[in-house]
Amino acid sequence: MIELVVKVGAAHDLHRSMSNTCATRKFQPILHDITAELKQHQPKFSIPADGIRILSQPSEFYSTLLDMIRRAEERIFLSSLYIGSSENELVSTLMNRLAEKQSLHLYLLLDLNRSTRPGPASTAAILLPLLRAFPDRVHVSLFRSPNLRGILAKIVPPRFNEGWGTWHAKIYGVDNDVIISGANLSKDYFTNRRDRYIRFTAQAHLSDYCFDFLQEITPFSYRLLPSEATPLPNNNTHRHSQICGDYALIWSDPETHPHRIGDKMQQALTSFQATNRQKFEEEEKAGRPCTSSSNVTLFPIIQAGKFRVREEEQFFQLLFGHLKKAAMRAYLPPVGSLPAGVSSIVQERSLMDLTSGYFSLYYPYQKLFLLHPQVEVRIVAASPKANGFYGSPGISGRIPEGYTFLEQKFMRAVRRTADRFSIFGSGQSNIDLSEWEKDGWTYHAKGLWLSPSADSSPVLTLFGSTNLNSRSADIDTELSFVMALPPSTASPTANDPVETLREQLAREVAVIREDVKPWKGDSRKVRWLTKLIVFLVGKKL
Repeated sequence: MIELVVKVGAAHDLHRSMSNTCATRKFQPILHDITAELKQHQPKFSIPADGIRILSQPSEFYSTLLDMIRRAEERIFLSSLYIGSSENELVSTLMNRLAEKQSLHLYLLLDLNRSTRPGPASTAAILLPLLRAFPDRVHVSLFRSPNLRGILAKIVPPRFNEGWGTWHAKIYGVDNDVIISGANLSKDYFTNRRDRYIRFTAQAHLSDYCFDFLQEITPFSYRLLPSEATPLPNNNTHRHSQICGDYALIWSDPETHPHRIGDKMQQALTSFQATNRQKFEEEEKAGRPCTSSSNVTLFPIIQAGKFRVREEEQFFQLLFGHLKKAAMRAYLPPVGSLPAGVSSIVQERSLMDLTSGYFSLYYPYQKLFLLHPQVEVRIVAASPKANGFYGSPGISGRIPEGYTFLEQKFMRAVRRTADRFSIFGSGQSNIDLSEWEKDGWTYHAKGLWLSPSADSSPVLTLFGSTNLNSRSADIDTELSFVMALPPSTASPTANDPVETLREQLAREVAVIREDVKPWKGDSRKVRWLTKLIVFLVGKKL
């Protein structure tokens, strides 16, 4: 009997593997069209699949980051919203490695408003020992969104000024290794806050791109320095700089007001992407890089709506456009050719898993999901208890309730739309919303995974800093990546790096869904004051 069970299980695994391979190969022309069009607009990197590893736990992310720092030789470059007030081990690890390697430089790019909250344990304050110990080798830049200006800049409390925009990119690089994540550098992100972390090892071109991207933002940022080392002369050169107790904030461009960087920033980001796209095209014409069948394709996506850079939106339009074309070609017969008595057809749909810890899907994305039933969509949002603001004092404690209100509005739109596309099925919605909850944990993961079918592993994923909401689209500055995987060999083995990476992506989705429960938002009461707050500040959520 045991032998029979084993054989049945093996047969099931073989059937799933064959189904997986078949679905992937059938989907490959669609994926080719998507990547071919993306290549016309975005920089492109060809990365060996065996140089990519998906980390699964916050503790693994933290230990990997510390290990990378301890082995640093030339450069450490870290981009985050902030560094937590209790991160003594992280700061001491940076300090020790800088002391050991005299040629090593550290580059930090953080958000100014979040990093300069009042108090002795602000990010700016905890970085001062590094700046004092290594003044020529530690470079700290603080970006402040120009959205908040004038009288508002003076009256909005420090805890709420982030609502007008932040620096949100999460890049953790050491020499030629990079981790792209949605996590910040703080204790909960290292212990009990679920996120995503994708590590690229020994990838010089990708590492250089990420480093150069941060350097591109530095001229539009303040430089953090100890105040005792930075006397400010009374002249126009430093008229936008300021002393703030123990530290100074030095504005980098005396000819441009910090609130009027929009045009220059837009030009810099657009030119940066164009230059990197052209660089790859020239290498491709020269026969480099070598495009192995086990290489994945990676596209960096910048979204900075405030600066009129909207590459993420263009990607979503492109993605759904190709999925719709492929579905119509593959499944819809010519008009009038349905057999007599047949009023509808059923198609096998691609599966898109989407998640955001702060789910209030950007309205143009909502329209794409609602109006394209060719894709089965599973959405995971944070439950109120898994929201990082749950239990916060004051008005911020209403934020989880605000997200419940936005989810209710979204699901009403889903139900209204469902019956319009009954030709593709029974009239049931193609969108399922669930919520993530785990005792003692909060939820911060974001991105999407696209699979050819419900029984196959992902062939495309979007990952990085975007929360896929109005805030990410219009207010914050984001960097994310689209990764597309080639088909596996005809008979995939355990040594196939592409198949291994697809399995890692499938496990990443499975680990998230282990703690998923049915959405209960319909049964939750939202107070009228919360609704009013969402109406007033909804795009800042």
